[in-house]
Amino acid sequence: MKRAFDIASASIGLVLTSPIVLLAAAFVKLDSPGPVFYLSPRVGRDGRPFEMVKLRSMQVGADTHGPPVTVSADPRVTRAGRLLRRTKIDELPQLVNVLKGDMSLVGPRPEHPEYVKLYTPEQRRVLSVRPGITGAAVIVFVDEESMLTGSDPEASYRRDVMPKKLALDLDYVEHHGFQRDLSILLATAGIVIRRIATRPMRGASEPRP
Repeated sequence: MKRAFDIASASIGLVLTSPIVLLAAAFVKLDSPGPVFYLSPRVGRDGRPFEMVKLRSMQVGADTHGPPVTVSADPRVTRAGRLLRRTKIDELPQLVNVLKGDMSLVGPRPEHPEYVKLYTPEQRRVLSVRPGITGAAVIVFVDEESMLTGSDPEASYRRDVMPKKLALDLDYVEHHGFQRDLSILLATAGIVIRRIATRPMRGASEPRP
């Protein structure tokens, strides 16, 4: 039933959001040189690697000039990318990943292979289900980038943020169901709507020096 719901919802979602994606794609193209979409390496169900589709929110080659995570005021993020990331519009193309079977609408957020290598045997249980576009950890850590500051933000992610996210994801693996998925989807929709309707704080759209 979960897979059938994913396919039906992703199909409808792609149709309804296609004008938004087209406008966002034009913004990305006009704002900075490079492709509109970015294929990000991720680890999926049962440890299978796949490429997660996103609207490009960083400069071309950003993945070779910094950590796999995005940190606070990351200079690699483009002007268009700051808006798309704040509103989560950059994630909409992942509906294609849902149709392909790489992802689900709701589940543990797929992680970069470099971080999956650090998982303990217990933490690897999150790989027993399809990763999701959204999930419990996504809602709790919706402002994750702002938490990654200091001289070594990547170490902070590995030490502090990633274990907490995995704990939430493991709880989801143990207690997931249609009702919980629906509540997560509604909470995510609420976050996105508020972010689209609310102007960012003064200076939030510009990276700090």
